Amino acid sequence: MAKYIFVAGGVMSGIGKGIATASIGKILKSKGFKVTAIKIDPYINVDAGTMDLIIHGEAFVTQDGDQCDQDMGNYERFLDENLTKANYMTTGRVYQSVINRERNLEYKGKCVEVVPHIPEEVISRIRKAAKKTKADFVLIEIGGTVGEYQNMLFLEAARRMRLKYPGDILFVFVSYLPIPKIIGEMKTKPTQNAVKALNTAGIQPDIILARSVTKLDRTRKRKISIFCNVDVKDVISAPDIKTIYEIPINFEKENLGNQILTKFGLKARKNDLKDWKSLIKTIKNAKKTVKIGIVEKSFKADATALTDCYISMVEALKHACWFYKKKLETSWLSAENYKKSSQSLKELKKYDGVIIPGDSDIKDIEGKIRAIEFCRKNKVPFLGISLGMHLAAIEFAKNVCKIKKASSTELPNCQEPIIDVMKEQKGFLKEKKYGVTMRLGAYKCKLTPKTISSQAYGKRMISERHRHRYELNNDYRDILKKNGLVIAGINPKRDLVEIIEVKNHPFFVATQFHPEFKSRPLKPHPLFREFIKASIKKRS
Repeated sequence: MAKYIFVAGGVMSGIGKGIATASIGKILKSKGFKVTAIKIDPYINVDAGTMDLIIHGEAFVTQDGDQCDQDMGNYERFLDENLTKANYMTTGRVYQSVINRERNLEYKGKCVEVVPHIPEEVISRIRKAAKKTKADFVLIEIGGTVGEYQNMLFLEAARRMRLKYPGDILFVFVSYLPIPKIIGEMKTKPTQNAVKALNTAGIQPDIILARSVTKLDRTRKRKISIFCNVDVKDVISAPDIKTIYEIPINFEKENLGNQILTKFGLKARKNDLKDWKSLIKTIKNAKKTVKIGIVEKSFKADATALTDCYISMVEALKHACWFYKKKLETSWLSAENYKKSSQSLKELKKYDGVIIPGDSDIKDIEGKIRAIEFCRKNKVPFLGISLGMHLAAIEFAKNVCKIKKASSTELPNCQEPIIDVMKEQKGFLKEKKYGVTMRLGAYKCKLTPKTISSQAYGKRMISERHRHRYELNNDYRDILKKNGLVIAGINPKRDLVEIIEVKNHPFFVATQFHPEFKSRPLKPHPLFREFIKASIKKRS
C-alpha cells in the first residue's frame, strides 16, 4: 500500500507549500521511490481555467488536458513526471461529483450530506490517484491556510484517512516565523497558534517546516518543539533562498528524507541528488546574463504578479539559460508604449531576445504587432506563444502579404480572419459552451524538415500541450506560404498549423502550443534552448 504525506500550511498564504511538497517528492524519488503529488484547491471553480491569472497565477495544463493550479507545474518540474487530472481536485470538482452521483441514485436513497460524503469523495480521489500511478509515496498539498473555512473538509478527509490507515499517513505542516522589523527577533507564537488551529481539526503535525527570512536557531526549534508537541529534530528550518531548486538540498542537510522514512517504519536510504547539486552549482556560478524582453499588455500589476501569471515560461527560460551556464534577466515591457511611437520600439534592440506569450486578454494588440514587426525586420530573436503566434501571423499578413485588414475573429470588427475558430466550434460559442471550444492537452505535431524547429527537436513527430480555441485559418495558408512564411509544424489529424517561422532570420519561431509546460530544470525545452542560443549569439 502507498504511503501518504499531507502537506498543509499555517499563518499566511504564499509561504511555499507547493515548493515544499515538490521538494519532498524530489528527495524521496532520489532515494529510489516512485512518487506522485496531488494538489487540492479550495475553490468552487471546477478547474483553474476560469480563475484570475493575477490573483491565482497561471493555469497549468497537463498531458490529458486538465487546467490546474501552477503548483502542478512545480511538481512536474521537480519530479520530472507527467501528471494527469487524477492529480488535481477543487472543491467545485468534488461537490460536482457527489451531486452527479446523487442524481444517478448511486447513494441508493441515502441522505447525502457534506460530512461524511464530501470527505469520502476526497479520499476516493486520493486513493484512485495512488492506484493509477502505482506510487510508493503520494504527496497531497491542501491549498489555503489552516483556520480558513474553505479547506476544513479536506482536513477532515486527511483526519479520516489517518484513522483508517494509521501507519501509512504523515502530516507535514509548513508555517511562517516572522521577524518584525521593530523587534528584530524571530517570533514563534504565530506558528504555535496555527498548530493549535490544526489540532482543532483533529490533526497533529509530525513534521514542521519552519519558513522564515533566515535559518532557525536551536532556541526557536526547541520552543516550537515544546509548544507544538513535536521532536526538535522534526522542526526543519526552511529559510529564504535565491533559487527554489536548492530547497531539496537544504532539506536533506537536516536529514528530512530519512526522518520521513523512519516515521513510516522504513529503512534509511542515501539520496542521489548529484545532478541536482550540479544544477545548483551552475545556477550560483553563472555570471554572464541573457536579457529577455517580455512584451505584455499595459499592466498595473508588479513584476512578481506577472511572473506568477507566466511562471512556467519564466522557468523554461531559466532552464535554457542554465544549459548554457548563463543567468536570466527578464524585463516586462508594456505593449501600450509601442502603439504609436517608433522611437519606443528601438528599446527592443537592447534585448538579446523578445517573447510575446499566450494571453486571454486582447488589450494593446496593435502595440504587440508593432513589436513583432520590429523583431522581424531587425533580426531580433523572437519567440511567440499561442496569442504570440496569432499576432505573428497577422503581422506577416498585414506587412508582407499586404492584407491590410488582416485580423482575428477574437478581435472586434474582424474583416480578414487570418485567425479563426474551427467551423465545428462556432455553434458551441453561440451557445456559450466555451469549455468544449478549447484545444487542451497534448496533440501531435509533424515538423517540416530543415526548419529551425525540426533541427531543435531532432525528430519529425513531436507532442506538445495546448490551451486555446483560435487557430490559423487554413483559407489563408497558401498566400502566407507564397509570401515566404514557413509552416514548420502541422497537426496531422486535423491539418492545423502548429508552428510558423520566418526565413533568413536568426530565430523567429511562433507556436500554437505552450512549449513551456514541458520544460524541466535538467531537460530544457528544445525551442527555449534554441531561442536562448540565438539570443546569446546576438549579444556576442
